[in-house]
Amino acid sequence: MKHLGIDVNVKHLPELDPNYIPLFPFYESFLKDAKKPLDIAVERSGGQVAVYKTFIHGTPEMAQADLYYVDRIIKTLLWLKGGFKVYIAGDQAIYEAIKAAYSKDGSRAFDEDFMAGVYERPFEVVSCEAVPAEYSKSEAVGRHMNGCRIGFDAGGSDRKVSAVIDGEPVFSEEVVWFPKTNSDPDYHFQGIVDAFRSAAAHMPRVDAIGVSSAGIYIDNRTMVASLFLKVPKDQFDAKVKDIYIRAAKEIGDVPIVVANDGDVSALAGAMSLEENNVLGIAMGTSEAVGFVDEHGNITGWLNELAFVPVDAAPTAMVDEWSGDIGCGVKYFSQDSVIKLAPAAGIELDESLSPAEKLKVVQGLMEQDDDRAAAIYRSIGVYLGHALRLYYHFYGFKHILLLGRVMSGKGGDIVLAEAKKVLADEYPDVAAKVNPTLPDEKARRVGQSVAAASLPEC
Repeated sequence: MKHLGIDVNVKHLPELDPNYIPLFPFYESFLKDAKKPLDIAVERSGGQVAVYKTFIHGTPEMAQADLYYVDRIIKTLLWLKGGFKVYIAGDQAIYEAIKAAYSKDGSRAFDEDFMAGVYERPFEVVSCEAVPAEYSKSEAVGRHMNGCRIGFDAGGSDRKVSAVIDGEPVFSEEVVWFPKTNSDPDYHFQGIVDAFRSAAAHMPRVDAIGVSSAGIYIDNRTMVASLFLKVPKDQFDAKVKDIYIRAAKEIGDVPIVVANDGDVSALAGAMSLEENNVLGIAMGTSEAVGFVDEHGNITGWLNELAFVPVDAAPTAMVDEWSGDIGCGVKYFSQDSVIKLAPAAGIELDESLSPAEKLKVVQGLMEQDDDRAAAIYRSIGVYLGHALRLYYHFYGFKHILLLGRVMSGKGGDIVLAEAKKVLADEYPDVAAKVNPTLPDEKARRVGQSVAAASLPEC
């Protein structure tokens, strides 16, 4: 297959999506004849900087391919590590094109606005002679079992809380709530406080509170979170950004740590595996990702791989939120199952919700329907290629595959197919990584219990 004058050769393509062009092989093919150095750096909170040194062709005939390549790399760096400032050294034309893209009216206006909101400062693209030096700091959070702790897991349909004493849960409860459809932040606040108090009632005291919550959190503050989707911006700024900090004060002057639920999933996996360097990928409503590094720390990266491109095909599906194509959410969530169903010959009732459509396909899979199996085989091919791309940026050892899409027989097919693609296409990496589904031990280290271990006290 060919894209922008670049030949891309792979052995495995998804049977239901033959136009798919895995991005990592595209990158490798692009770089074969690229000789002009180009350095990119992305700055995020606390003066942290991610540096990516690469090459472009730098010729008029390859200008379109050069810009496409740099655009994909910068987008990946922003959504994987986060940032409010992009530095480019080595090519003025590339700088000018990227600066235009990340403007209020540019092709990456969504990304520009999102990152400016997360970091609460204007987004910038600057040209420089040399990019800043790499600098990052990870946090040694979690695995603290001493004392009386509350662990809270804020889900979109239910909230879970545990009372944990010296590492052992003595009380857990799940309560149905409706955070995504409620515009009153006091509803969310009261639900959180009620959960905290419920757990506190089962312990002699509270020494610390750990929170696992979908979204982006910086210094325990809510920067972006789908749980508060309906809350007006002025109310979000006034009552949601510090919602967990305020809720903890209702319990007492105790330390609190709020972490992204993907990171807590990865932490729970690391605790159950008794290993580090774990990437957790949850395929459900979206693609939720967390990472625990080789030191057992949480990095503070965004890990929003739902917005990281994985497919170079110009016909790739559009993500409705960002307006971009070929991003992970359409390959590693219930959206992927739904988009592949017509090609498999499965008609899904349009009146059903996405979750209900997924259940229809899962029901067919339980009956060993080969049309459903073809969907999961295709997702497995996507995953095998994407894991090679993700490995390039993370260097992980273990991959824990979670979420509704990975449940049942379909999940087994996805895992088997991904391992086959890794072994055939990328044998050097296949020998270094271990993709796995959670076992019973991992399930026992629940999300709320892992969250309880976040603060040090």
